[in-house]
Amino acid sequence: MNFLIEYGMFLAKAVTIVIAIVAVVVIVIASGMKNKTDKGELILTDLSDELLQLKHDLKHELLSKKQLKAYEKKVKAEDKAADKNEQPIKKVYVLDFKGSIDAGEVASLREEITAILIIAEEGDQVLVNVESGGGMVHGYGLASSQLDRLRQANIPFTVCIDKVAASGGYMMACVANKIVAAPFAIVGSIGVVAQLPNFSRLLKKHEIDYEQHTAGNFKRTLTVFGENTDEGREKFQQELEETHVLFKQFVSHYRPALDLDKVATGEHWYGKQAIELGLVDEIATSDDIVLQLAKDHQVYKLKYQMKKKLADKIAHGASLSVNSVVNKLTELNRPI
Repeated sequence: MNFLIEYGMFLAKAVTIVIAIVAVVVIVIASGMKNKTDKGELILTDLSDELLQLKHDLKHELLSKKQLKAYEKKVKAEDKAADKNEQPIKKVYVLDFKGSIDAGEVASLREEITAILIIAEEGDQVLVNVESGGGMVHGYGLASSQLDRLRQANIPFTVCIDKVAASGGYMMACVANKIVAAPFAIVGSIGVVAQLPNFSRLLKKHEIDYEQHTAGNFKRTLTVFGENTDEGREKFQQELEETHVLFKQFVSHYRPALDLDKVATGEHWYGKQAIELGLVDEIATSDDIVLQLAKDHQVYKLKYQMKKKLADKIAHGASLSVNSVVNKLTELNRPI
């Protein structure tokens, strides 16, 4: 009997705590939604310094004392000569773009591009690592336009494709002054695709009516729940073809030497094949390019990172607290 009383008191306390935590989370999230200041911060990492430190560490491990002494003497002499050199050091800014279906990462990309346009000097370069299989036309159109800001400002930039830059990903890549791809990176897919299920027969089978009202003959062409018409299908296909034409014109503008009849079929190729077709300019990895540029440039990685809102932090903490309470309840109620 005492066990049941103690258990009931503990359960009441646990439920009260859970309700209180949930209430706080709801209030904070509601407050956060009212005040949407999704400000982030720019993070600058000196890749040249990291590479140099790696080199020093390896030298200390591999060289004899005599060799190490000679190496350190050489490094000091090089540093002294660099200090006397009044010429500004050319810089390379490295950006990463791993694109999702809606290209939502463009929000960070635009901040990174703006920062480069503000700080870049003559002789500086940009290296963009693109990894995307494509997605929504308007999202990747905007991402490509952000990269075009570099070209408009006459800042040379290279796109590196280590894994995949297809469809919208290649739309971004083709804006670059130079495209570099790994041997087995997937490149191309200059085409347009759209697909959707249709449940009209299923709804009819279960005697469910579906109504859709529009103003304008082609406000909707194909529908998921209604019965599609040949006229709607024809219009939908026409829109896909028009989008494909715009895509080809965009690629041709930046890479006029491409044989579009050959490469704009929606097919994709590996890096080794892509260079023969003119889709890329060089076979290498982004690591190779960074090492090469670091010889006579200061290389920085630039990343715009969104700050976590207070609501997100509290929600995460509340989630951990709830899990803790549930685990205690489970332990208490577990049979011996």
